[in-house]
Order: sequence, then structure tokens, then C-alpha cells
Amino acid sequence: MTWTTRPRSDLGHGLTGHRSGSGPLLVLIHGVGLRLEAWNALAPLLARRFTVLAVDMPGHGKSKPPKTATLSAFTEPFAALLADIGPAHVAGHSMGAMIALDLGAQHPGLVSGIAAMNAVYRRSPDAAQAVQARAQAIAQGAKPDPEPTIQRWFDQPTSAEAMACRTWLTQADPAGYSAAYHTFAHHDGPADSDLSGLTCPALFLTGDRDLNSTPAMSQAMADLVRGGRAVTLAGAAHMAPMTSPTKIAGDLLSVFGGLT
Repeated sequence: MTWTTRPRSDLGHGLTGHRSGSGPLLVLIHGVGLRLEAWNALAPLLARRFTVLAVDMPGHGKSKPPKTATLSAFTEPFAALLADIGPAHVAGHSMGAMIALDLGAQHPGLVSGIAAMNAVYRRSPDAAQAVQARAQAIAQGAKPDPEPTIQRWFDQPTSAEAMACRTWLTQADPAGYSAAYHTFAHHDGPADSDLSGLTCPALFLTGDRDLNSTPAMSQAMADLVRGGRAVTLAGAAHMAPMTSPTKIAGDLLSVFGGLT
């Protein structure tokens, strides 16, 4: 039952989300092709200490599509939301991590802390070529085949988590998916100046089996942030928030738990 659909509320600014718990506000942003239910295992653990707001990324779930296929078009609705409801900790996964880090850099007054999970930073030439080729094929109308993605994301492609992701990827809005994938493929992680300029606590977390969002990437980003911290999850691949929720909840609490 973990991956069942959650009720949504209209948050304004084209975004929809699911709220749970009480305490300091923590916003969760998922990755390309997914939906807020990707946080279903982790959110209840965090809701013991936080008001958790899991949000459908623009063009995903019930959120409206972005105006353009640019990172700012994905970031700005979240900035407008936080301007309405107050500063928040922001945790993002994969492309959601890109958005979280961009929020922290462009709108520091709105972000109390950042957790960037399975984020990319300075892809290798081969990796960049591969992800951009996939983005181009999707933009040209190729029907996405979820199987290669599932194989990259999971060590166990028949697990309940993998089956849920397979369903979400298959049901994703084609235009929203294409815009997000294009943005993700052509963005190589935050600028070094954005990382060194972050003024809030920042956690960079990935799995040791994630070949595209590697521990070395997380460590390199953390090294640029004053007080930045990198964590590597043993045995985890790209979908660590779904497969290692208890460990991640503990790491997030260690960074955000004493903050209000």
C-alpha cells in the first residue's frame, strides 16, 4: 500500500501537493517522470518532526506544465509558493535536487536548509551525451520505454518500488516529461559560485550504486559549501528515497532537526 495515490491540494502557482505532520516546514520535490507519491515511504518518517509538503513537480502529477524547458521555469513556482507560506527546508531528488539547489542560490531568504539527493554535478562526456540523446529522442516524439530507466534506477527491477516507478513513468504527461527531461539533460549541476554562496545547511546524499549521480559528485558539491556534508548510502542506487527511507530520514534529521 506504500505507493498508493495520495489526495492533493491546490497550492497555487500551478502546483499541487500533499501535506502531513506538524512542525517546521519541509518541502519535498521529486525527479523527472515521477510524482509526489515517490515520497510515500520517507514522508511519514519526516512528518514526526516536520510539516511535510510533498509537491508534484511542474508538468507532473496534477501540477501545471512549466512555461519553458528551463530550470528557472521549474524553480520559480516553488519560489512563489515559499514566498506565500514562509521559509522552508527543501529536499529534492535527482532533478528535484537541481530545483532545491537553485532555490537556495536564487532565493536564499526562502530556504532554511537543503538536502540534495542523487544529484548530478559535472557529468562525464559520455554520460552527458547519453542523457542528451535520450532527451532529444523524447522531444522528437519517441514513446518513452521505462525499462532502461528502471534498470538504471534499481538493482531489483521487479520490486514494489520499481513497479511503482514503472507505472508513473508510463503514465507521465508527455509534454511535461519532455520539458523536464530536456532541462535535466542540459543542466550539469549548480554553478560552483552558487554552491560556495549558499548560506543554509546543505546535505548531499546518494547511493554507492548510483552510476550517474555518484558519491564523488556529492562530495565535490559538499566541499564547495561552507559546512556542507556528503553522505553515501551503502547498497543504494538512484531511487534511494524509495529504497532507503529510514537511513535518509535519520540523515535529514541530523541536519535539519535542530533548525526551526
